[in-house]
Amino acid sequence: MSLTVQKRREKHKAEQRAELVAAARELVQQEGYEGLTIRKLAKRVGYAPMSVYSYFADKQDILLALAEDAFATLARRIEEQPADDPLDALRVVMTEYAAFGLGNPNEYRTVFMTEKTRAPEGKTFAEMEADNPAMKALIGRVEACIAAGKLKGDAEAIANMLWAVGHGTISLLITFPFHPFGDPQAFVKRMCDFALADLSTQDVAPLGGERTSCRTVSEK
Repeated sequence: MSLTVQKRREKHKAEQRAELVAAARELVQQEGYEGLTIRKLAKRVGYAPMSVYSYFADKQDILLALAEDAFATLARRIEEQPADDPLDALRVVMTEYAAFGLGNPNEYRTVFMTEKTRAPEGKTFAEMEADNPAMKALIGRVEACIAAGKLKGDAEAIANMLWAVGHGTISLLITFPFHPFGDPQAFVKRMCDFALADLSTQDVAPLGGERTSCRTVSEK
């Protein structure tokens, strides 16, 4: 097989995979996690169900592909909103993450609130993180805050802690819409400010480690 023919086939396969991911995202947005099945996905794009298995081993693989797609979308949204102040730039990451989740609740539930029983085939955690443009953007903006003296400690630990705060906030807003949180975006901003204020008092150790030092706000 010539290199040109091989490249054409690889391009065609990548395009078909992207079509399946886009169709899966539409299914999730319209019908939620329960509506995403191999049979429904195949019918939507006009493929035989067995053809879908040549791209995805199972539903778990589709969920992982949707997660990758969601992180790419988030990264684009973040890049579109730069900020001169490093803390403001970091807030943008959290508010855009929240806007994505609140604007796409079914997709958010499926991607971020469905148990992932395994990592993508053949990928380590470090490789997954390196391939995640949204996490890279978050870590990069945390590093800018550390360089500016606004935060102190391990950038990856801080990024993951902020992600945990953001995810918890969005999950509650989506699953308890009747609770009196007030305006959702205003509540997100309050939680973001709360998390950043607390983290600014700490020298944050790597995940799994002990905090090396801690200052109270009065000691700053």
